Amino acid sequence: MRPKRQDKKTGDFEDPLSNYDPPVFADPLEESLTDALTELDTTPVEMVDSSTTVGEAITRMSDRNIASVLIVDDGKLKGIFSERDVLYRVSDQFEQIKNEPVTTVMTQNPQVAYESDTPAKALNLMVTGGFRHVPILDADDNVVGIIGPRRVTRYLQQYLKTD
Repeated sequence: MRPKRQDKKTGDFEDPLSNYDPPVFADPLEESLTDALTELDTTPVEMVDSSTTVGEAITRMSDRNIASVLIVDDGKLKGIFSERDVLYRVSDQFEQIKNEPVTTVMTQNPQVAYESDTPAKALNLMVTGGFRHVPILDADDNVVGIIGPRRVTRYLQQYLKTD
């Protein structure tokens, strides 16, 4: 049965969501997957600009013991450079390209999530895309963080039952 939207006789509007029942979750863990990404720790995030060299980006990742850096110009995401990029695009030709801009070997137009998205969406992006890190953007497409499996796991652990 379709919800009644407007009484043709009186012209009164009836909101189809007025009788909406909120979702019922099996447990707090399930409910936590519907939180906004703002509830998770999405910082710190390491950002470099597009003029950063491949060698500098790798050194920064190594010094900070991180798996990726975001390439950002004027607050806008241009790409991501990760340890997989190092393995697949750099390792066999490091000496030849170490002074090239990181933009030559970064992953362009990476999948992103917005801070209003859910942890479930971020996990889905990681699994279906086959990558481990997802940049987080605000409503104006400015970089505000990054999410990876460790941060999601750390967040979800507080909802896991321990016996």
